[in-house]
Amino acid sequence: MKLVVGLGNPGPEYTFTPHNAGFLAIDRIAEERNASVSNRRGKALTGKANLAGHECLLAKPETYMNLSGQSVAALVHELEIDPKKDLIVLYDELAFPLGELRVKADGSSNGHNGVKSITAFLGTEEWMRIRIGVGRPNVPEGTKAGGKDYLLDPMRKADLALLDPVLDRALEAVEMILQDGIAKAMSRFNQKQQVVSD
Repeated sequence: MKLVVGLGNPGPEYTFTPHNAGFLAIDRIAEERNASVSNRRGKALTGKANLAGHECLLAKPETYMNLSGQSVAALVHELEIDPKKDLIVLYDELAFPLGELRVKADGSSNGHNGVKSITAFLGTEEWMRIRIGVGRPNVPEGTKAGGKDYLLDPMRKADLALLDPVLDRALEAVEMILQDGIAKAMSRFNQKQQVVSD
């Protein structure tokens, strides 16, 4: 069993905020694979899906972002899996522009509270992650780009349109990790998007 977790905050007011990009990715994966993420388990909403021939548990922690590790650790222990090989976490990344996606084998939190929590509860930084860019270059004056104002405000329609294809790429990235391994997925998804001109 593989565990695929999206990070976010529960509640309708947070649904389309930048900080909920991980939840939106899980919703897209579930939709594409006819899965329902509605069972309560390990302080999360969960659902089973087959991804690239692997049985996967999709999960959206209900603990709020800062305590995501409580839920992830509970599911890791319940499923008796190795986080390094069997856990993939999808979350928002302010350091990357909206529309970008990168795959990483492990590493530090880069200031992300959900990631800090998971690392603290698991006792290791060795777990795979898919980072969904939510950074915006033209942040309105008076709004802190890294603060709650931006991350917890609903996204504009134009931003959601930019995010939409990234959610499809998130599914592709998960399946490539499962099928071909993290190194190949990093090689494919971490290249800068080339703009081709005639």
